[in-house]
Amino acid sequence: MAGEECVSFGVSRREAGGGGVVASGIPGRMCRYVLLSCAIASWTMLPSAAGRRTRDMSTGGSSNALEEFSDAEALLPRFTESIPNVTVSVGRDALLACVVENLRGYKVAWVRVDTQTILSIHHNVITQNPRISLSHNDHRSWYLHIRNAQEADRGWYMCQINTDPMRSRVGYIQVVVPPSIVDKETSSDMVVREGANVTLVCKAQGYPEPYVMWRREDGQDINYNGVNVNVIDGEMITVTKVSRLHMGAYLCIASNGVPPSISKRVLLRVQFPPMLWIPNQLEGAYIGQDVALECHTEAYPTSINYWTTERGDMIISGDKYESVSVENGYKKYMMLKIRNVTHRDFGSYKCMAKNSLGETDGLIKLDEIPAPSTTTTTPAPQPPSLTLSPHDKKKGRSKGRQRHSDTERNEVLNRGGEPKGWLDIDYKLSGDPDDMDDNYEGGPPPYLVDLHTASSSSSSAAKATNPYSPPMTPRGILVWIVCCALVAGAS
Repeated sequence: MAGEECVSFGVSRREAGGGGVVASGIPGRMCRYVLLSCAIASWTMLPSAAGRRTRDMSTGGSSNALEEFSDAEALLPRFTESIPNVTVSVGRDALLACVVENLRGYKVAWVRVDTQTILSIHHNVITQNPRISLSHNDHRSWYLHIRNAQEADRGWYMCQINTDPMRSRVGYIQVVVPPSIVDKETSSDMVVREGANVTLVCKAQGYPEPYVMWRREDGQDINYNGVNVNVIDGEMITVTKVSRLHMGAYLCIASNGVPPSISKRVLLRVQFPPMLWIPNQLEGAYIGQDVALECHTEAYPTSINYWTTERGDMIISGDKYESVSVENGYKKYMMLKIRNVTHRDFGSYKCMAKNSLGETDGLIKLDEIPAPSTTTTTPAPQPPSLTLSPHDKKKGRSKGRQRHSDTERNEVLNRGGEPKGWLDIDYKLSGDPDDMDDNYEGGPPPYLVDLHTASSSSSSAAKATNPYSPPMTPRGILVWIVCCALVAGAS
């Protein structure tokens, strides 16, 4: 059968051996027998080095036989490297390489080891699997291609050379499968009553076997039978006496090192009747004020919340009232704002919560408080200040004189609030005091005013105007003494 082919059934067969023709399309087991016969025939037609060695040795030439054996061994094909193992994800293509040197007239075949199935012989693909193909490079590198690898392709593959004895190398194809969730065996969204026991199950498959864990979607810890944990390992978790704190979305996450990991979301709902708490059961407000009443409720299924007056009338939002409700999961915040409080608004108010499992209410009392008073304050009067000019520091009668500008005034105010007489202590200058003679006969200089006379008249006028005026303050007395000392020094 040299130079002839024997291929899989359904394809025409060429002559085998003595020129007989195998009809195409031979079904079933007989076709396999024909294929196997073709493979064996083509596999054994090449001359065997061992056979030549046996015939040569039978002639009796031992030394010549050893030399011939060494020469023949050097001429035999050999593998230059081992077949590397291949790992491929399911659905991808796998490639096994077999590198042979000095092949000459020998042939290469690929065989599936576990099933002992011949996949290819030299240039021909024997297997019926359409996903398997063959390629080679100058009869040195022989490649086995497996397209769209499946789990069934996982196993050992052998590259053979039809020497005597046969030479071979093996390589392993590992087909890995990313994890997937088995929905039929995994829990779906659940609704349970508070206090019951609940079990969540998550089944996953893949190769290698996936690792399964549970965690909350919001990242909070799970109260797992009295212990707060962030992650629970395993396909199944059982919670005894479930509470509203367990309510939420849970993620079942499966991974096996083959991307991508996969997760499934399971929503756990815990039913319980409404409950509420009130931060301040007693509120106070004054007439005309805006006030807000607050109430917090918890319930599942979600409750219907509203406000009522002490007479039982439901409060509707409008110009007078504003009802606000903010929902966060099974929690709800209620606020009632009352604008421009009047006497009719004082009394009791109820916040109500109802669902299919029950109802509850809370009472808040609004009382009147006095309005805050407003007071005004007036600044205290500042005492007059007296300063000495450097030009007034003279000897004799000019000692202690004061020099003032025409705009300076010293005012003495009575404690009654209004001035009870003005005391002008400015010196009435008809010229510069430094340019005048200090010696005056018959009285003080004409540009000085008699402070004694001015003060006496001013005090008398004040007493005549207000006989009940309070006495002068200590600061005023001090100013009065300083003025008297200045007058005495001037005289």
